[in-house]
Amino acid sequence: MSVIRTPEERFNDLPDFEFAPHYIEINGLRIHYIDEGKGGIVLCLHGEPTWSFLYRRIIPILATKHRVIAMDFVGFGRSDKFTERGEYSFHMHKDTLAGFIDKLALNKITLVVHDWGGLVGLGLVGETPEIFARLVIMNTGLPTAEESADRDRVNAFLAWRQFAERTPDLPVGQVIRMGCVHGDRMKPEVIASYEAPFPDASYKAGAAVWPLLVPILPDDPGAAEMRQAREVLSKWNKPALIMFSDGDPITRGGDKFLRKLIPTAKNQPEIVIRDAGHFLQEEKGQEVAQHILDFVDQTQI
Repeated sequence: MSVIRTPEERFNDLPDFEFAPHYIEINGLRIHYIDEGKGGIVLCLHGEPTWSFLYRRIIPILATKHRVIAMDFVGFGRSDKFTERGEYSFHMHKDTLAGFIDKLALNKITLVVHDWGGLVGLGLVGETPEIFARLVIMNTGLPTAEESADRDRVNAFLAWRQFAERTPDLPVGQVIRMGCVHGDRMKPEVIASYEAPFPDASYKAGAAVWPLLVPILPDDPGAAEMRQAREVLSKWNKPALIMFSDGDPITRGGDKFLRKLIPTAKNQPEIVIRDAGHFLQEEKGQEVAQHILDFVDQTQI
């Protein structure tokens, strides 16, 4: 097992990212997180192939009223990285998140998830629902490989999976740009910030393997946890906000399934973030943050 750490100077002078870094050790690995503001806990989880930089426009708005924490998963951001793909697994990520929450003694959490943050975060909700107070679910899903799905969305995901599997040096900046409706307008320094955690291909094992860890067969690792999460969420009686964008070819339409699954989601408006792609926090960060702020304010527990 080989572990490497991105040099700190890679994170100097990133645009709109002046948050103090915080670190904690989980299972022998150094995990980075942002911790801003005071009040109820809002825990933000990123997905593939991003890191807490994705939430830079959202954190300051939420931190005016809440304590906002954004963790970098193992293999991403300032957190430690395995160099071998085989070290990454659904269970490793879930156990890391569980250890992180336990070590920081977080409770009554408003969980904000996106992409793989949804699979891992909602997987943990399925095991320990009592520590979560609210859910904000964006551009993600609960794949079990057992139900029929929209063919176009499946094909889009399989094409992405195949690309990640066959590409020896995943072009992270290009992935981010292509995942945005207006990626051609992104400033070079923003693209460079998404690439900052990955000086070369040896740092990208976690990013390269995550698409391959999505369960596509009923017995794949993580599929059982997705089924458990669906079962728990089908009886969820705490607030839940489903907020997808209209320009994501892979997850678009998944919001309908989640609104039907989670009883309390029907109590919230059907929010669709217009003119945004997969990375809706990047393209519509302030709008997304305001929706979350309103949701928490209106569902005081």
